[in-house]
Amino acid sequence: MSLRAEHELHRRRAGRNIGLAVVLVGFIVIVFGLTVVKVTSGDPMQAFDHVSRPEIIPGAAPVKGD
Repeated sequence: MSLRAEHELHRRRAGRNIGLAVVLVGFIVIVFGLTVVKVTSGDPMQAFDHVSRPEIIPGAAPVKGD
């Protein structure tokens, strides 16, 4: 019972898999970094939440007494 040598195709496939893993990890790191920077920037984030807020309408008068 002899050990079979690894076929050349498997080596190429492994190289591509490692390359793809590096690219995916790099993409995840970029998205995570951008998320951390956006969250820690200190600016209040306002988004569409189905509530009318005059302070986000351009040209609207500021609301007093909130």
